[in-house]
Amino acid sequence: MSLPRLIVPSKGPHVEGRLMALSADQARHLHALRLKAGEALELLLDEGPWQADLTEITPKAALARLIAPTHESREPSIAIHAYLPITSHLATWEDWLPPLVELGVTHIHPIIFTRSEFVARRTEAKGERWSRIIASAVEQSHRNHLPELLPIQPFGDLLNWNIPQRWVAYEAAVGVVNPKLKKEALAFTCGPEGGITDEEFLALQKAGWLPVCLGRSILRAATAPIALMGAIQFQLHR
Repeated sequence: MSLPRLIVPSKGPHVEGRLMALSADQARHLHALRLKAGEALELLLDEGPWQADLTEITPKAALARLIAPTHESREPSIAIHAYLPITSHLATWEDWLPPLVELGVTHIHPIIFTRSEFVARRTEAKGERWSRIIASAVEQSHRNHLPELLPIQPFGDLLNWNIPQRWVAYEAAVGVVNPKLKKEALAFTCGPEGGITDEEFLALQKAGWLPVCLGRSILRAATAPIALMGAIQFQLHR
């Protein structure tokens, strides 16, 4: 059974024996897991993960002692940029983020497509919650680094990125031969409810984005990015 892992932002130097104060929320979480002083856990620090043990714990506070760095890495071998559409139902993002983080996405870019229902105040208010969801997924999946959540960008920014591999999932791409994954940085995107418009798809193609087919059926906006990330991870580990 894997040990609990907690993100603890802190600056070095991190040395064996250093005591790290955990947040009240983290203390409550460990208390709910019935961890006691002396039991092992892992802390994800700014420089990477460390083995640690609890020295003190109450329902409101906890201290952990650093033991040694953990050299195991669960990060993907390439940078994976997910350019995700702003959706009319922003709850879709809460369905996307945990599996995408668990599957190894390294950068998350919110994008305003033609069919996005973008209300700046409503969407920007979600940033803090999305960050918490990302952090929780990192702890659960024992990743070594926190994916970066970028500011909201207009569709036109997709046409200017020069990432070596750029894929666009498009429902009209049935029958195309999917591109082969290379060991280089990858960006992928897909549309909001209603899909990418023909004009957007043509603009992406002209800018060097390659169409990707995810099967003969038309996937919901909530399904496409997770299906694509699963396919990417499968190809990375063939």
